Amino acid sequence: MPLKIMPKKKCSSAGRAPLMLFLCQVMSALEVPLDLVQPPTITQQSPKDYIIDPRENIVIQCEAKGKPPPSFSWTQNGTHFDIDKDLLVTMKPGSGTLTINIMSEGKAETYEGVYQCTARNERGAAVSNNIVIRPSRSPLWTKEKLEPITLRSGQSLVLPCRPPIGLPPPIIFWMDNSFQRLPQSERVSQGLNGDLYFSNVLPEDTREDYICYARFNHTQTIQQKQPISVKVISAKSHRERPPTFLTPEGNASRKEELRGNVLSLECIAEGLPTPVIYWIKEDGTLPLNRTFYRNFKKTLQIVQVTEADSGNYQCIAKNALGAIHHTISVTVKAAPYWIIAPQNLVLSPGEDGTLICRANGNPKPRISWLSNGVPIEIAPDDPSRKIDGDTIIFSNVQERSSAVYQCNASNEYGYLLANAFVNVLAEPPRILTPANTLYQVISNRPALLDCAFFGSPLPTIEWFKGAKGSALHEDIYVLHENGTLEIPVAQKDSTGTYTCVARNKLGMATNDVHLEIKDPTRIIKQPEYAVVQRGNTVSFECKVKHDHTLIPTITWLKDHGELPSDGRFTVDKDHLVVADVNDDDGGTYTCVANTTLDNVSASAVLSVVDVPNPPFDLELTDQLDRSVQLSWTPGDDNNSPITKFIIEYEDAMHEPGLWHHQTEVPGTQTTAQLRLSPYVNYSFRVMAVNNLGRSLPSQASEQYLTKAAEPDKNPTAVEGLGSEPDNLVITWKPLNGFESNGPGLQYKVSWRQKDGDDEWTSVVVANVSKYIVSGTPTFVPYLIRVQALNDAGFAPEPAAVMGHSGEDLPMVAPGNVRVNVVNSTLAEVHWDPVPLKSIRGHLQGYRIYYWKAQSSSTRNRRHIEKKILTFQGSKTHGMLPGLEPFSHYTLNVRVANGKGEGPASPDRVFSTPEGVPSAPSSLKIVNPTLDSLTLEWEPPSHPNGILIEYTLKYQPINSTHELGPLVDLKIPANKTRWTLKNLNFSTRYKFYFYAQTAAGSGSQITEEAITTVDEAMASRQVDIATQGWFIGLMCAVALLILILLIVCFIRRNKGGKYPVKEKEDAHADPEIQPMKEDDGTFGEYSDAEDHKPLKKGSRTPSDRTVKKEDSDDSLVDYGEGVNGQFNEDGSFIGQYSGKKEKEPAEGNESSEAPSPVNAMNSFV
Repeated sequence: MPLKIMPKKKCSSAGRAPLMLFLCQVMSALEVPLDLVQPPTITQQSPKDYIIDPRENIVIQCEAKGKPPPSFSWTQNGTHFDIDKDLLVTMKPGSGTLTINIMSEGKAETYEGVYQCTARNERGAAVSNNIVIRPSRSPLWTKEKLEPITLRSGQSLVLPCRPPIGLPPPIIFWMDNSFQRLPQSERVSQGLNGDLYFSNVLPEDTREDYICYARFNHTQTIQQKQPISVKVISAKSHRERPPTFLTPEGNASRKEELRGNVLSLECIAEGLPTPVIYWIKEDGTLPLNRTFYRNFKKTLQIVQVTEADSGNYQCIAKNALGAIHHTISVTVKAAPYWIIAPQNLVLSPGEDGTLICRANGNPKPRISWLSNGVPIEIAPDDPSRKIDGDTIIFSNVQERSSAVYQCNASNEYGYLLANAFVNVLAEPPRILTPANTLYQVISNRPALLDCAFFGSPLPTIEWFKGAKGSALHEDIYVLHENGTLEIPVAQKDSTGTYTCVARNKLGMATNDVHLEIKDPTRIIKQPEYAVVQRGNTVSFECKVKHDHTLIPTITWLKDHGELPSDGRFTVDKDHLVVADVNDDDGGTYTCVANTTLDNVSASAVLSVVDVPNPPFDLELTDQLDRSVQLSWTPGDDNNSPITKFIIEYEDAMHEPGLWHHQTEVPGTQTTAQLRLSPYVNYSFRVMAVNNLGRSLPSQASEQYLTKAAEPDKNPTAVEGLGSEPDNLVITWKPLNGFESNGPGLQYKVSWRQKDGDDEWTSVVVANVSKYIVSGTPTFVPYLIRVQALNDAGFAPEPAAVMGHSGEDLPMVAPGNVRVNVVNSTLAEVHWDPVPLKSIRGHLQGYRIYYWKAQSSSTRNRRHIEKKILTFQGSKTHGMLPGLEPFSHYTLNVRVANGKGEGPASPDRVFSTPEGVPSAPSSLKIVNPTLDSLTLEWEPPSHPNGILIEYTLKYQPINSTHELGPLVDLKIPANKTRWTLKNLNFSTRYKFYFYAQTAAGSGSQITEEAITTVDEAMASRQVDIATQGWFIGLMCAVALLILILLIVCFIRRNKGGKYPVKEKEDAHADPEIQPMKEDDGTFGEYSDAEDHKPLKKGSRTPSDRTVKKEDSDDSLVDYGEGVNGQFNEDGSFIGQYSGKKEKEPAEGNESSEAPSPVNAMNSFV
């Protein structure tokens, strides 16, 4: 069954059948088309209480519609108003609106009265409200002589305004002669009656121009009262008093207000100190969202007051001396207001209906009916109607039953008048909604398809969807009484054509409408909350997704209004950018995306932050000798909470212009108790700190000079040291000016010997940092005190510190010096300590002076500068490292104190044993021939003993870089040249050469050389090489070698011979190289990189002369720098000083022979 709307008289229980909604006979939602006959309806009229401007023409509105068009008439003060007889009155054609031309002549007062308009046609008459016409009035103040007012400070005062009575009542305000509003506060305020109330007066209230102004808005005029002069005389003492009410008077009062108006209750009290006003409602609470406080809480306002707001309200005035209260009994009355207003009624002949007129008020309004403007009691009788109080019942109506009925509900506070017609028609259905209307709806939102209709009797409405006319059922559709079809949640499948069908007994009408469902507009990237420091740039992003058939517009708002017209704001497709952000830019920014069907928005808050503004209003209170309280007012925190305040001080007396840190307090604190020092001229300033940094400093506070006092502390860093053997130099760190606590800063210096019974010797010196005591014994301990004093007194007694008088050189040399040679480079020295008294100062340690006296090998003396090792403290032995082997040394020992060294002990001589020599200084090969090579060398620079002999080892190297048999040759020590004969021609040889002493072999030096080529053989080779057969043979051999190399390369990758290089790395001596003597095969050898030596020990210069690199044989090798130490077990703890020439390195590190490497490595 299709979805239907049917007349009520035909209804029955629908159960779960398709949805049927019924219009009860009242067509309140249906407008009668203007082409149909209908009674008049008032569409526009002037307000009931119509206050006019007497300087302008009077226009009284009355507009109505009807068929046929209605005619208009007026009554004035209850009698017919004949407009034709008054030349100043005209009626607008086709309208009932009157225009009274008083601007040309006449007076507004002439037309003051009550007017009512009637609109009439053949179907009935409608009437307007009673329109009361009153001209506005703005009378002048009556002239009066106002006497000056003189009173003492602290008294209360009321300045009366008493404005002239105007229409409407004027707005009151107080200003001075310069038209500046007078400031108001809890102490001074304006009452509801316009008077100016002073709870208590102060001398600054004195003025001669207290002027009350009355503004009459209707006529746009302002009237002014004569100025009032007030003089307040200062009183030496103010007598405080508890509050009393200036208004209202007494303990209780009554207030009546009408429903819907604003209830204003006022209490103004006087007293000293100024009272504070509180409000409560007895036996109830104040309405939360309708209660407001005005005029510094002296006025309580409740908007949209209702009968429930009646009751007792209490205002309480309170100050430090007491409290009083006043009770206001409030009664809320009500002019009539509608419960059910009568509605137009369209019926077909024979139908029934009702008109209901139901109103309420306080007191209860009286209901009266009129028919066509005539009281229904005297109106023509109609058998189809029956009156039942506030209801008229119609039954079996006929066309003659058509009329306009007026309902009047009135009480003493006003009235209501409503017109409702009964129109009897017989009309077939008609659909008023245009055909083929297209509705576009966003998905998942309600869709409302209109089917405005009319017909009499009331038609039933049915809806169908699609070409096949499928009926719509109640499960997903809602049909409203006005014919509108609602789809609560429209989906994509709701798209289509819908048909509305209207039927009554006189016919049927249909109409098609079309529905399209669109995708919703969504913001897929919303602007986000931003915190930006002042002066920076911020960007808000707003990305929108929408239906492709809809074109959105993006609008940005700030605080729900337009963006400022400022070039700093730029908007592009998706972004709003604000440059150079300032404080005014903070707020809520909203992105609004609008289409023709929907709109979405997203907001983000911008907080503009910065370092705080500087504090201000610094004030010093509670000023004491050693403390003061500083208070301040914080500056704006610029949207970042203040975390702390930093307080600094300036001492204008001692360090003007220099600010010092005083203290810090939490950001919630605005006062600080500051500890002060005496005799300082303080100024303070405060800085606020938040997460972004610190503010600029505040303005400096007033200066505060504290009184002088004795010093709180004594000098620090007190020391006593002698600069000479017979004095004591006492030094200290003096107090600064801030610490002096007063003028005349001096120091009392006291001293006495620590171990004696002498009395303290004291002297007062000026503000210095040193005092010298002369004539003291050498290096005697003293007790020393330095006490500060100024004109106000002494500082607390200082603690004594110990010092010593001056030192002198030690008198005794260490005795019993013994030397134990540990090895060729290390010796151990022992000595006996000197007596402590002979040191005559602070023991610094013992110093060993030693030097190399003579070489045992050459017996030639050469001067070597002495070396020094210092052993700290009271040690009696030490180690001498870095000695040269086979050398004679001399040493002595001395004791040292802060003054210097004592006498040297007797010299002790010792010798070091032989050591291995260094490598020969050079090795070169000269005069190569076909079968000989001559070697020349220089002896080791450090033989470290007596050379016994040289050892020369050499071996050939073939064309594949393999090493041949090793030949070992001993050469006498006195030789520096040797020739090797019977060598192979055109062959490379590798030589290993080193010297020997009784201690062993030294480091070796290496070199390579080639014997010359036989010229005859070379020429034959050239001749052969030019032959073609030889060239072909060589190519074949080369190819074969290449194949063999490839095979070897593959085998090597799988694992070949153990390379000789790795063995040579482990054994540098060529005698233990892996040679196969029995089968005559060569070991592996590589001479890569143009025969460069593989190890540091075999570097070959361009002149083919090998030089062993120099190295320093210094004591640095035994410690850090030249100052090292040895422990008692012989490890180095002494200090080394002195100079030594660089000498060739000892041969402790042997040079390694080059490691042979397989020639195949060149292919890897």
